[in-house]
Amino acid sequence: MLTVEKIGGTSMLQFKNVLKDIIGYPSSDGFRYGRVFVVSAYAGVTNMLLEDKKTKAPGIYQRFIKGEDYEAAMDDLLSMALNINESFIELGLDQKVCRDFLVERVVQTKAYLNSMEDIIASGYVGRDSIYSAARELLASIGEAHSAFNTVNILRNNGILAEFMDLTGFRDSKQLSISDRIEKSFKNVNPHEAIIVATGYTKGIEGIMREYERGYSEITFSKIATHLHADEAIIHKEYHLSSADPKIVGVDKAIPVGRTNYDVADQLADIGMEAIHPNASKPLEMAEINLRIKNTFEPSHPGTVISNDYIGPEAKIEIIAGSDRIMILEIHDTSMVGEPGFDLGIMEKFKKYDISYIMKTTNANSISLAIWQADLAELLVSELIAEYRTVTVQEAAIVCVIGSNIAMPRILARAANALAKNNINIKCVSQSLRQVNMQFVIDRAMYSKAIICLNEDLCWGNHI
Repeated sequence: MLTVEKIGGTSMLQFKNVLKDIIGYPSSDGFRYGRVFVVSAYAGVTNMLLEDKKTKAPGIYQRFIKGEDYEAAMDDLLSMALNINESFIELGLDQKVCRDFLVERVVQTKAYLNSMEDIIASGYVGRDSIYSAARELLASIGEAHSAFNTVNILRNNGILAEFMDLTGFRDSKQLSISDRIEKSFKNVNPHEAIIVATGYTKGIEGIMREYERGYSEITFSKIATHLHADEAIIHKEYHLSSADPKIVGVDKAIPVGRTNYDVADQLADIGMEAIHPNASKPLEMAEINLRIKNTFEPSHPGTVISNDYIGPEAKIEIIAGSDRIMILEIHDTSMVGEPGFDLGIMEKFKKYDISYIMKTTNANSISLAIWQADLAELLVSELIAEYRTVTVQEAAIVCVIGSNIAMPRILARAANALAKNNINIKCVSQSLRQVNMQFVIDRAMYSKAIICLNEDLCWGNHI
């Protein structure tokens, strides 16, 4: 059996659990080769390299493009990364070897960034292309660090392991992401050693430019499809559950068990990714099942996502959503009966590269839910100039999702659960396919809505 497995940053930081419970030792039950691991950077490292994913606090990249002291920030990164290394000495990490590898990367990256500064100062090359290259370069450091450490620890524990460096750090060849993966794996037999690959892959298209912070899952997906894996596995901090354990509590978050790629797409659309949508499509088309496992509960089979699974009985599988959305409503009395009225609105959305999460309409109004981070003042100004009334509000969205929820009363039950908890529904949407019911509510009510919907629609049917 050949599996391609991704390990997230939070799990990598708890590598003792990864080594003991996921990879295992040669003498342990279930240990086997025929495994390719794609690793993320240790938790917090990519935030320091680029910017904080949630708060947007600046990292090295942001300092570089603003002309600030990025070298001091790189020294801070090196210090943090070496502290991480030190925490793994008891697991077998060779401190000197891993330090030398990391220091060499950081020193060379500083040299590259200094050269980029000189090129920018010359005025002969556009800033955007240099900034993009700098972002790619910096992103690669985190995964190179964690992958190199992993192989070092495995080898020092008597495990045959091979470092698959896809970052192309000193490789000037102009290869696409897919070509680099194909070239790197050409003469590799994953049944003879555990392969540990960097989550970052260097390519002419720019993996950061194309996929931003979801890039490690793109690498994971491309490797799995290239090797025709029997199964793709993602090891996460939590199970894929009926609701966010951080909101409803681990004891009330029910592992899903089985679902399909359609449900995974619904989650990705609202930012609650089981897997990046551009990573799931190749797996889906190659008919490779994806298993989501909890790193800290290794004996649990996790959740299997497959092409054609439909729940044998109607039930809600997942309650999910986001409290980081805005509602844009366009009201205009000339809308009624006017074919293609919303085409102009959509053209403006495309102009500002904005994709909506949800859209509802009536005779005179169109309401669209978008990410707060995507809201552009110029877009709002253009809409106000053209349409009679434009309303912009902060909001949250909660979704009731499942592979088999086309059943009577479920919409009423969901609405009633919200009403019982004094949560007003501002907008509602459900397509004919009936895999996702979406409710827009006040932002302050988001956590309460997730809890009550999980309690009424998932937990109540589970106990």
